[in-house]
Amino acid sequence: MFVLMVKSYQQEHCPVARALDLIGERWTILVLRDLLVQGPRRFQDFQESLAGVAPNTLSARLKALEAHGLITRRIYSEHPPRLEYQLTKKGKSLGPVLKALREWGQRYS
Repeated sequence: MFVLMVKSYQQEHCPVARALDLIGERWTILVLRDLLVQGPRRFQDFQESLAGVAPNTLSARLKALEAHGLITRRIYSEHPPRLEYQLTKKGKSLGPVLKALREWGQRYS
């Protein structure tokens, strides 16, 4: 398995640092949010909901999430090839974490 993480906290003893190594890059949490709230999404769906994300950045985030087993992709059209992304069981397990972030953001930001 290849991993596309640009940076690592390199703190294997710390579960928070290890989690951030997986989901701490910019846009990653918002990709997960979209999948949790709206279900399976296509690349163009993410581009519409994540105003400002560069296509190459979005592509890198999706590849990293897939490499870490948080999402899967499936081809829904052969010609031209088109992909749809969905959460795995591991990805869905982040639901309570994102809910807690949302609640914290509503309360303190």
